[in-house]
Amino acid sequence: MSTLTHAPTAAANLPDASKRGFWGLTLAAIGVVYGDIGTSPLYAFRESIGHVVRENGAATNGEIIGVISLMLWALIAIVTIKYATILLRLDNRGEGGTLSLMALVQRALGKRTPLVLIVGLAGAGLFYGDAMLTPAISVLSAIEGLAVLPGLTGRVEPFVMPITLGILIALFLVQRRGSGVVGAWFGPICILWFAVLGGLGLLHLSQDLSILAAINPLYAINFLSSHTGLGFIVLGSVFLTVTGAEALYADMGHFGRKPISVAWAWLVFPALALNYLGQGAMVIADRSTIGNPFFLMAPEAWRPALVLIATAATIIASQAVISGAYSLTQQAIQLGLLPRMRILQTSERHFGQIYMPQVNYLLMLGVLFMTFSFGSSSALGAAYGVSVIGTMMTSSVLAILAIWKVSKRPLWFAVLLMSPFIVIELIFAGSNLLKVFHGGIVPLIIAAGFILIMWTWVRGSALLHEQTRRDVSLQQILATLEISPPKRVRGTAIFLTADPQAAPTALLHNLKHNQVLHEQIILLSIRTAPTPRIADSERITVETIRPDIQIVTLSFGFMETPNVIRGLTLARERGLAFDIMTTSFFLSRRALVPTDKSGMPRWQDLLFIFLARNSSSATEFFHIPTSRVVELGAQVAI
Repeated sequence: MSTLTHAPTAAANLPDASKRGFWGLTLAAIGVVYGDIGTSPLYAFRESIGHVVRENGAATNGEIIGVISLMLWALIAIVTIKYATILLRLDNRGEGGTLSLMALVQRALGKRTPLVLIVGLAGAGLFYGDAMLTPAISVLSAIEGLAVLPGLTGRVEPFVMPITLGILIALFLVQRRGSGVVGAWFGPICILWFAVLGGLGLLHLSQDLSILAAINPLYAINFLSSHTGLGFIVLGSVFLTVTGAEALYADMGHFGRKPISVAWAWLVFPALALNYLGQGAMVIADRSTIGNPFFLMAPEAWRPALVLIATAATIIASQAVISGAYSLTQQAIQLGLLPRMRILQTSERHFGQIYMPQVNYLLMLGVLFMTFSFGSSSALGAAYGVSVIGTMMTSSVLAILAIWKVSKRPLWFAVLLMSPFIVIELIFAGSNLLKVFHGGIVPLIIAAGFILIMWTWVRGSALLHEQTRRDVSLQQILATLEISPPKRVRGTAIFLTADPQAAPTALLHNLKHNQVLHEQIILLSIRTAPTPRIADSERITVETIRPDIQIVTLSFGFMETPNVIRGLTLARERGLAFDIMTTSFFLSRRALVPTDKSGMPRWQDLLFIFLARNSSSATEFFHIPTSRVVELGAQVAI
């Protein structure tokens, strides 16, 4: 997601400055965090009550109240209690999200356990499936509102798909310019959007005050008990009400727990609740509005403006998901779950606003495919939610481990606390699995593909590390140099190495082919910490092996972009003497070839090799000056 940084001013009245910063973050959170869940009123009630109408031919007042009650209590249970109250307190030094929670649990356990890794991979993979559906259903549902405009009904339908595709293509093409400029409008536009949601709800609430009975959860329970099979199906669409809830947790590091909580409690939830209640009251009073209740809430003269602001809100929701995909991918790369990819900073002022070309265009192709192949927001609604519920369930499982190991609470307490949410999510999952036969298999296939890629990269990297551990150790090469010292040349040579105890391949090749050694040798190891960010005071460790050989370890958090030059500048300030103009960086470039004894199936070997060959170079990823880099290749069998 887009990141806003807040630096308190040096004004005399610090409390006022802090308040301005808090409300600024709250405004930004409204625009980014709640963009997705805020567009659910466009289609959630329409799809939910639509099942009842198709099954029975009509919907009674009691059924309408029951469906609205289910939607309200889904918001209360999952968003208000689970995310806003519980998960926002499980932060990894201020950061949230599935991978951040996974790293937090792994740090508490002291190792990367298979169970935690698999749960983390599943959550990340399912997010990508959701990320390809959210822009498609959001923008398409808003553009479909053109069909209710006076004079356009029956005439605009052929143009809905081209307009939607045009907006989506434009959205992805402008990503390279960064979201900072338009991001400044996210908060104000979304505040207007939520004000419109609440205002439209209030406008129709008086049409039939009996809808207020939906606040009583007994109406939701009664609907499910009296509509056993149908109620289970309806839950799949009711779940659309809470899609986007995971953004509360994922974006905690950007805005903070309190701004996100305050925005939900005082604006977003009241606006959503009022709108759903208003839609229910309007449909009870006039059954002819059941086909597209959201846009029919507005008087005819207001509908063009409503379509316009709805389109703006859905674009913001889509932007939030796209930025979230960048952020998640960056975390996955730093945690060793994906190969290196090109990461571009799009803002000099706000750290964390990034653009990833490969991710952007992959998402664009997926979103366009989803939009064109499903053809309508109703068809997309039948597939939407399958991957979202999976992401929510992974966070619940990880939360149990975090409460137990990180918060130091008894295991029985953690299980007891999270069990109600797991039960609710299992019910929603079962209902959403019915969508598998109506397109829900598509996001699951996408998620499975990403999980397979991440697992292959993790497994292949581990096997490659085992292979390199068999190489010549550093102590062996030092002993050889004592016996037969090579010719020394001026300057400093920095050799990047994943394992400081093993002699870097580039060092061995330099000795073998050039038969020289620089007068100063630095073995540079770059480590990713299981924390979001590292303080500069903890970033560098320097170990002197001999007067002319040092091992330097640079540590970066999984939310940081590794910058070797900046790290070495800090090291020089602490006494590591070298001149960058007489320094050369030696990198090993391995050419991987498959073998029959790698430990993975041959197809997985080939997939790992493909990923490795297409990963970004270490020079680009670690921000090393290309003019100072020497690459030495070697063939490695895996």
